[in-house]
Amino acid sequence: MKVTTYPVLIFVLSFLGMALSARLGVFFNKRWRLPEGAVRDDFGIIQGATLTLLGLIIGFTFSMALNRYDQRKNLEEEEANAIGTEYARAGLLPPADAAKVRPLLIAYLEQRIAFYEATNFADVTKIDARTARLQADLWSAVQAPAVAQPTPIVALVVEGMNDVLNSQGYTQAAWWNRIPDAAWGLMVTIAICANALFGFGVSDAKRESKLLLILPVIVAIAFFLIADIDSPRNGLIQVDPQNLLSLAQSLKAQ
Repeated sequence: MKVTTYPVLIFVLSFLGMALSARLGVFFNKRWRLPEGAVRDDFGIIQGATLTLLGLIIGFTFSMALNRYDQRKNLEEEEANAIGTEYARAGLLPPADAAKVRPLLIAYLEQRIAFYEATNFADVTKIDARTARLQADLWSAVQAPAVAQPTPIVALVVEGMNDVLNSQGYTQAAWWNRIPDAAWGLMVTIAICANALFGFGVSDAKRESKLLLILPVIVAIAFFLIADIDSPRNGLIQVDPQNLLSLAQSLKAQ
Protein backbone atom coordinates (compact mmCIF):
# COMPACT_ATOMS: atom_id res chain seq x y z
CA MET A 1 0.00 0.00 0.00
CA LYS A 2 1.32 3.45 -0.96
CA VAL A 3 2.20 5.84 1.84
CA THR A 4 0.35 8.62 0.01
CA THR A 5 -2.88 6.70 0.62
CA TYR A 6 -2.77 7.84 4.26
CA PRO A 7 -2.82 11.66 4.48
CA VAL A 8 -2.25 11.80 8.26
CA LEU A 9 0.88 9.69 7.88
CA ILE A 10 2.02 12.02 5.09
CA PHE A 11 1.59 15.00 7.43
CA VAL A 12 3.60 13.40 10.25
CA LEU A 13 6.42 12.18 8.01
CA SER A 14 6.54 15.47 6.11
CA PHE A 15 6.75 17.56 9.25
CA LEU A 16 9.47 15.40 10.77
CA GLY A 17 11.44 15.32 7.52
CA MET A 18 11.17 19.04 6.91
CA ALA A 19 12.01 19.94 10.52
CA LEU A 20 15.04 17.65 10.38
CA SER A 21 16.12 19.28 7.11
CA ALA A 22 15.88 22.76 8.66
CA ARG A 23 17.95 21.61 11.65
CA LEU A 24 20.47 20.08 9.28
CA GLY A 25 20.75 23.45 7.57
CA VAL A 26 21.42 25.09 10.93
CA PHE A 27 24.14 22.50 11.62
CA PHE A 28 25.94 23.30 8.36
CA ASN A 29 25.53 26.99 9.00
CA LYS A 30 27.48 26.64 12.24
CA ARG A 31 30.30 24.88 10.41
CA TRP A 32 30.37 27.12 7.32
CA ARG A 33 28.94 30.42 8.46
CA LEU A 34 28.15 32.76 5.61
CA PRO A 35 30.14 35.98 5.56
CA GLU A 36 28.32 39.28 5.43
CA GLY A 37 28.10 41.16 2.19
CA ALA A 38 27.70 40.01 -1.39
CA VAL A 39 27.91 36.28 -0.59
CA ARG A 40 24.99 36.48 1.86
CA ASP A 41 23.01 38.53 -0.65
CA ASP A 42 23.60 35.87 -3.32
CA PHE A 43 22.50 33.19 -0.87
CA GLY A 44 19.30 35.15 -0.20
CA ILE A 45 18.54 35.11 -3.93
CA ILE A 46 19.10 31.35 -4.13
CA GLN A 47 16.99 30.76 -1.03
CA GLY A 48 14.14 32.91 -2.34
CA ALA A 49 14.24 31.23 -5.75
CA THR A 50 14.13 27.77 -4.16
CA LEU A 51 11.16 28.69 -1.97
CA THR A 52 9.37 30.18 -4.97
CA LEU A 53 10.00 27.02 -6.98
CA LEU A 54 8.67 24.91 -4.10
CA GLY A 55 5.52 27.03 -3.96
CA LEU A 56 4.95 26.66 -7.69
CA ILE A 57 5.43 22.88 -7.60
CA ILE A 58 3.09 22.51 -4.62
CA GLY A 59 0.49 24.61 -6.43
CA PHE A 60 0.87 22.55 -9.62
CA THR A 61 0.58 19.26 -7.71
CA PHE A 62 -2.47 20.55 -5.84
CA SER A 63 -4.05 21.39 -9.18
CA MET A 64 -3.37 17.83 -10.37
CA ALA A 65 -5.06 16.38 -7.27
CA LEU A 66 -8.03 18.75 -7.59
CA ASN A 67 -8.58 17.83 -11.24
CA ARG A 68 -8.62 14.14 -10.33
CA TYR A 69 -11.12 14.81 -7.55
CA ASP A 70 -13.40 16.71 -9.93
CA GLN A 71 -13.14 13.86 -12.42
CA ARG A 72 -14.24 11.34 -9.78
CA LYS A 73 -17.21 13.58 -8.89
CA ASN A 74 -18.28 13.95 -12.52
CA LEU A 75 -18.03 10.22 -13.16
CA GLU A 76 -20.22 9.51 -10.12
CA GLU A 77 -22.89 11.71 -11.68
CA GLU A 78 -22.49 9.96 -15.03
CA GLU A 79 -22.88 6.56 -13.36
CA ALA A 80 -26.13 7.65 -11.72
CA ASN A 81 -27.44 9.00 -15.02
CA ALA A 82 -26.53 5.82 -16.89
CA ILE A 83 -28.19 3.53 -14.33
CA GLY A 84 -31.30 5.70 -14.10
CA THR A 85 -31.64 5.88 -17.89
CA GLU A 86 -31.23 2.12 -18.26
CA TYR A 87 -33.81 1.49 -15.52
CA ALA A 88 -36.31 3.53 -17.53
CA ARG A 89 -35.34 1.88 -20.83
CA ALA A 90 -35.81 -1.57 -19.29
CA GLY A 91 -39.54 -0.89 -19.53
CA LEU A 92 -39.21 -1.23 -23.32
CA LEU A 93 -38.35 -4.92 -22.93
CA PRO A 94 -40.97 -7.66 -22.72
CA PRO A 95 -42.49 -7.72 -19.19
CA ALA A 96 -40.72 -10.93 -18.23
CA ASP A 97 -37.31 -9.56 -19.24
CA ALA A 98 -37.96 -6.18 -17.62
CA ALA A 99 -38.82 -7.99 -14.37
CA LYS A 100 -35.33 -9.54 -14.47
CA VAL A 101 -33.36 -6.46 -15.44
CA ARG A 102 -34.79 -3.91 -13.01
CA PRO A 103 -34.10 -5.82 -9.75
CA LEU A 104 -30.58 -6.49 -11.00
CA LEU A 105 -30.10 -2.78 -11.67
CA ILE A 106 -31.25 -1.92 -8.15
CA ALA A 107 -28.84 -4.48 -6.69
CA TYR A 108 -26.09 -3.11 -8.92
CA LEU A 109 -26.88 0.43 -7.76
CA GLU A 110 -26.51 -0.66 -4.15
CA GLN A 111 -23.06 -2.06 -4.90
CA ARG A 112 -21.99 1.16 -6.60
CA ILE A 113 -23.04 3.15 -3.54
CA ALA A 114 -21.15 0.71 -1.34
CA PHE A 115 -18.06 1.19 -3.55
CA TYR A 116 -18.05 4.93 -2.94
CA GLU A 117 -18.70 4.63 0.80
CA ALA A 118 -16.22 1.82 1.53
CA THR A 119 -13.04 2.71 3.41
CA ASN A 120 -11.71 -0.80 4.02
CA PHE A 121 -9.79 -2.25 1.08
CA ALA A 122 -10.89 -5.77 2.01
CA ASP A 123 -14.51 -4.65 1.66
CA VAL A 124 -13.69 -3.03 -1.69
CA THR A 125 -12.40 -6.36 -3.00
CA LYS A 126 -15.66 -8.06 -2.05
CA ILE A 127 -17.69 -5.24 -3.57
CA ASP A 128 -15.74 -5.49 -6.82
CA ALA A 129 -16.40 -9.24 -6.97
CA ARG A 130 -20.14 -8.77 -6.43
CA THR A 131 -20.18 -5.95 -8.98
CA ALA A 132 -18.51 -8.15 -11.60
CA ARG A 133 -21.10 -10.90 -11.05
CA LEU A 134 -23.96 -8.43 -11.34
CA GLN A 135 -22.48 -6.99 -14.52
CA ALA A 136 -22.41 -10.46 -16.06
CA ASP A 137 -26.01 -11.06 -14.98
CA LEU A 138 -27.15 -7.70 -16.34
CA TRP A 139 -25.55 -8.30 -19.70
CA SER A 140 -27.07 -11.77 -19.92
CA ALA A 141 -30.48 -10.34 -19.02
CA VAL A 142 -30.46 -7.95 -22.01
CA GLN A 143 -28.59 -10.30 -24.34
CA ALA A 144 -31.37 -12.89 -24.36
CA PRO A 145 -34.15 -10.55 -25.60
CA ALA A 146 -31.70 -8.90 -28.01
CA VAL A 147 -30.99 -12.25 -29.65
CA ALA A 148 -34.67 -13.27 -29.63
CA GLN A 149 -35.95 -9.92 -30.94
CA PRO A 150 -33.19 -7.85 -32.61
CA THR A 151 -35.29 -4.70 -32.97
CA PRO A 152 -34.14 -1.05 -32.74
CA ILE A 153 -36.00 -0.70 -29.42
CA VAL A 154 -34.17 -3.64 -27.85
CA ALA A 155 -30.91 -2.31 -29.30
CA LEU A 156 -31.57 0.93 -27.42
CA VAL A 157 -31.80 -1.05 -24.17
CA VAL A 158 -28.58 -2.90 -24.96
CA GLU A 159 -26.83 0.39 -25.69
CA GLY A 160 -27.98 1.75 -22.33
CA MET A 161 -26.65 -1.32 -20.55
CA ASN A 162 -23.35 -0.87 -22.33
CA ASP A 163 -23.21 2.69 -20.94
CA VAL A 164 -23.86 1.37 -17.43
CA LEU A 165 -21.01 -1.11 -17.64
CA ASN A 166 -18.62 1.36 -19.27
CA SER A 167 -19.31 4.04 -16.67
CA GLN A 168 -18.10 1.70 -13.93
CA GLY A 169 -14.88 1.10 -15.85
CA TYR A 170 -14.29 4.83 -16.29
CA THR A 171 -14.86 5.38 -12.57
CA GLN A 172 -12.42 2.64 -11.62
CA ALA A 173 -9.79 4.10 -13.93
CA ALA A 174 -10.28 7.54 -12.36
CA TRP A 175 -9.84 6.12 -8.84
CA TRP A 176 -6.60 4.47 -9.92
CA ASN A 177 -5.38 7.71 -11.51
CA ARG A 178 -3.33 9.13 -8.64
CA ILE A 179 -0.46 11.60 -8.52
CA PRO A 180 2.63 9.67 -9.73
CA ASP A 181 5.19 8.58 -7.15
CA ALA A 182 7.89 10.33 -9.18
CA ALA A 183 6.06 13.64 -8.79
CA TRP A 184 5.84 13.10 -5.03
CA GLY A 185 9.52 12.22 -4.90
CA LEU A 186 10.63 15.33 -6.79
CA MET A 187 8.36 17.59 -4.73
CA VAL A 188 9.65 16.15 -1.46
CA THR A 189 13.26 16.51 -2.64
CA ILE A 190 12.79 20.19 -3.45
CA ALA A 191 10.97 20.72 -0.12
CA ILE A 192 13.88 19.17 1.77
CA CYS A 193 16.34 21.41 -0.05
CA ALA A 194 14.19 24.48 0.62
CA ASN A 195 13.95 23.71 4.34
CA ALA A 196 17.69 23.03 4.54
CA LEU A 197 18.43 26.38 2.89
CA PHE A 198 15.93 28.02 5.23
CA GLY A 199 17.78 26.60 8.23
CA PHE A 200 21.13 27.47 6.73
CA GLY A 201 20.08 31.09 6.43
CA VAL A 202 19.10 31.47 10.10
CA SER A 203 21.66 33.68 11.81
CA ASP A 204 20.80 32.81 15.43
CA ALA A 205 19.36 29.29 15.78
CA LYS A 206 18.69 29.59 19.51
CA ARG A 207 16.83 32.86 19.22
CA GLU A 208 14.91 31.76 16.12
CA SER A 209 14.29 28.12 17.07
CA LYS A 210 10.50 28.53 16.89
CA LEU A 211 10.84 30.23 13.51
CA LEU A 212 12.48 27.07 12.18
CA LEU A 213 9.18 25.18 12.65
CA ILE A 214 7.05 27.54 10.57
CA LEU A 215 8.12 26.38 7.11
CA PRO A 216 8.04 22.63 7.98
CA VAL A 217 4.51 23.01 9.35
CA ILE A 218 3.32 24.91 6.26
CA VAL A 219 4.86 22.38 3.88
CA ALA A 220 3.46 19.44 5.91
CA ILE A 221 -0.05 20.95 5.80
CA ALA A 222 0.25 21.46 2.03
CA PHE A 223 1.37 17.86 1.54
CA PHE A 224 -1.47 16.66 3.78
CA LEU A 225 -4.03 18.57 1.72
CA ILE A 226 -2.68 17.23 -1.56
CA ALA A 227 -2.61 13.65 -0.27
CA ASP A 228 -6.08 14.02 1.23
CA ILE A 229 -7.68 15.19 -2.02
CA ASP A 230 -5.72 12.62 -4.02
CA SER A 231 -6.75 9.72 -1.74
CA PRO A 232 -10.24 8.54 -2.75
CA ARG A 233 -10.93 6.54 0.42
CA ASN A 234 -8.81 7.53 3.42
CA GLY A 235 -8.97 11.29 3.13
CA LEU A 236 -11.23 13.78 4.86
CA ILE A 237 -12.35 15.11 1.46
CA GLN A 238 -14.13 12.30 -0.37
CA VAL A 239 -16.59 11.96 -3.23
CA ASP A 240 -20.07 11.70 -1.75
CA PRO A 241 -22.30 9.43 -3.92
CA GLN A 242 -25.18 11.90 -3.60
CA ASN A 243 -26.44 11.30 -7.14
CA LEU A 244 -26.44 7.53 -6.69
CA LEU A 245 -28.16 7.86 -3.31
CA SER A 246 -30.78 10.17 -4.78
CA LEU A 247 -31.39 7.69 -7.60
CA ALA A 248 -31.74 4.83 -5.11
CA GLN A 249 -34.34 6.76 -3.13
CA SER A 250 -36.20 7.60 -6.33
CA LEU A 251 -36.29 3.98 -7.49
CA LYS A 252 -37.42 2.75 -4.07
CA ALA A 253 -40.24 5.30 -4.13
CA GLN A 254 -41.37 3.87 -7.48
